[in-house]
Amino acid sequence: MSQYQVKPGPEAFLPPSAASMGIVLPDPGECHIEGRIAPEEEGYEYAARKLLGAKVPTLFPGPLVLWKWNEKAAKKAAAIRALSEAIPARLIPMADYRPKYPKIDPEAEINPNHPNLTIWHNKIDVCIFIGVHCHQANLALKIIRGGTDCFTMAMCAQAGHEDACLSFRDIGVESIMKLMDAVNKLKKEGVKSQAVPFKQISMNRKGRVD
Repeated sequence: MSQYQVKPGPEAFLPPSAASMGIVLPDPGECHIEGRIAPEEEGYEYAARKLLGAKVPTLFPGPLVLWKWNEKAAKKAAAIRALSEAIPARLIPMADYRPKYPKIDPEAEINPNHPNLTIWHNKIDVCIFIGVHCHQANLALKIIRGGTDCFTMAMCAQAGHEDACLSFRDIGVESIMKLMDAVNKLKKEGVKSQAVPFKQISMNRKGRVD
């Protein structure tokens, strides 16, 4: 039986969790690329090529960057902004996903995790989760893999995420800057960004790609 690979979907209505298929998390200094354990440096170059080759590269900063406001979060936020400008990539802040009772608006509460919302509406083909709580990221990554063809990456401050197509662990400002350096290195070597300029995309009245 061939080894399971964590690749973009759509895989299934109910995709299996990558961990149940034998995918393990990387050790410090490593990453995983589609389930394969690799040196962290290889991951930065792989991620940079994916971002530059994408038509709609998107960064999803989560609440650990947006709302847990302290000096560390501020420095990470500045690094994320610099990375988005280097690619260039869209920045879509993660919505406040805490439940709000008695009525929940799915497009506000689940966005950008549900595949038929932000991922589908904006035709996002490559994305990075960064600063997202692990339990929320695990759920979102599995849903996205099951229902879209988006290549997902997760930059995790802890042990990483099996259900991302590519996952880094123990990330800090230095990790974000290393990814930006990998992007800039490839651009100097002649690799051009394939991102579609935002102004050239037809948007409907709700701000979604038509």
